[in-house]
Amino acid sequence: MDTGAAPKPTVVLCPGIGGAGHVGPMAQLAELFLEHGYAATVVLIEPPIHSSDSDASFLARIAAAHPSVSFHVLPPLPPPDFAASSEHPFLLVLRLLRHYNDRLEAFLRRSTILPRALVVDQFYVEAIDVAAELGVPAYTFVSSGASALAVFVQVLTLLAGRETGLKELGDAPLQLAGVPPLPASHLVKDLLEHPEEDAMCRAMVNILTRGMETRGVLVNTFESLENRAVQALRDPVSISLPGGRALPPVCCVGPLVSNAKLGKQDRRDGEELAAERRQHECLDWLDAQPERSLVFLCFGSMGSLPESQLREIAAGLEASNHRFLWVVRTPPGRDAADIKKILEQRADPDLDALLPEGFLERTECRGLVVKSWAPQREVLGHRATGAFVTHCGWNSALEGVVSGVPMLCWPLYAEQRMNKVFMTDDGGGGMGVGVEVEGYAAGFVGAAEVEAKVRWVMDAERSREVRARVAARREEAEAALVPGGSSRRSFLQFLSDAEAVS
Repeated sequence: MDTGAAPKPTVVLCPGIGGAGHVGPMAQLAELFLEHGYAATVVLIEPPIHSSDSDASFLARIAAAHPSVSFHVLPPLPPPDFAASSEHPFLLVLRLLRHYNDRLEAFLRRSTILPRALVVDQFYVEAIDVAAELGVPAYTFVSSGASALAVFVQVLTLLAGRETGLKELGDAPLQLAGVPPLPASHLVKDLLEHPEEDAMCRAMVNILTRGMETRGVLVNTFESLENRAVQALRDPVSISLPGGRALPPVCCVGPLVSNAKLGKQDRRDGEELAAERRQHECLDWLDAQPERSLVFLCFGSMGSLPESQLREIAAGLEASNHRFLWVVRTPPGRDAADIKKILEQRADPDLDALLPEGFLERTECRGLVVKSWAPQREVLGHRATGAFVTHCGWNSALEGVVSGVPMLCWPLYAEQRMNKVFMTDDGGGGMGVGVEVEGYAAGFVGAAEVEAKVRWVMDAERSREVRARVAARREEAEAALVPGGSSRRSFLQFLSDAEAVS
């Protein structure tokens, strides 16, 4: 008689060709499935452009942090010839993803039991076709927040009802359900065009439309953080797809950030943790700093600034007289419009050449400049960190929230200008966890503004209200993930619905 235990139901998660902002949260989502009795496999695709958040060391860190999750890399396909093509690199990457469908399907068919569900990244909608071919329910994972999703869906309807794009609206505020008034200029750049006239806009519209054709949408947020947006997404009267079609069920399952951030036990053993600490000297340096005494500046795994802007930041930090930890990446070069040059992995920066002469020596007693990368989740959770200058990437925003750290918002690209509005608004449906660094819209922030904002945020009395709000958000984040919390309830409801249709 067979006494072996029945195999666990399996969920396969596909982040596509995403960097840290996509793979990291999806690995955290895989952990959630494990906690509820599922087996989880994250299927990775080798990126055609190697950047600092997609190389082997990054993927090794992700795998080491999630030892119970199975990771599988699909056999690589030849990358597009970016140099020889006149098409936008993003369009070439989307075409490459379509070609990976056969390899994804072959991997899934090799399993003796098909997965119970396929969870696809919001930009990897091509994998939905694989799920349909195999008869496996597909779900969309949105690594952005609910507010961004609410905007994206409503922009689909706006564009469907117009003969021209939205660029002509300039800074005019868009009045959209569930979110604060949003300047049209702060939309993702490609959505300012019209899909009938622009290939990138057409691709974005297709991605957003197809992502809403799955059985459900999992969003990396928690309900109280973006309550108005969440309620609007669940109300077909407030938000619907073009033609009046209702959205699939929206489940808030976040914040999906490092386990350590919410007081959970890190799964890595002592040797691995000690090795990481040895690798990042900034953690030892932080240990020697007073509590809440410094500002942490980090612009994400792909965010880099021109040399002239780096020098202004340095001057502002020096004039502020506050302690700081600053991550500096090599500038993208003169051809910053070339996405390949922005994304590709670059050598560590030459700090002596990039920063003002003598800056490092004059500030060595109160500041540390780290080259290229720092363990952001550990830095934000450290007792010495008192504020965070961020590019407003959604993962960074969530990590700031769950660490209870007020933020200075300096958006750079993608949906980050939208996120800035959501993060800084404190009365119209926003989060109220940060303040804007003025000058970003014109592409240059002066030293005086850097100095002024650092002084403001590090002054406990002047920044008292934003500190109180972010502290409250931190408590809400913790409450969302405990048994009976809003995100746990939402995830359990999702599992129940998934079981019913599988």
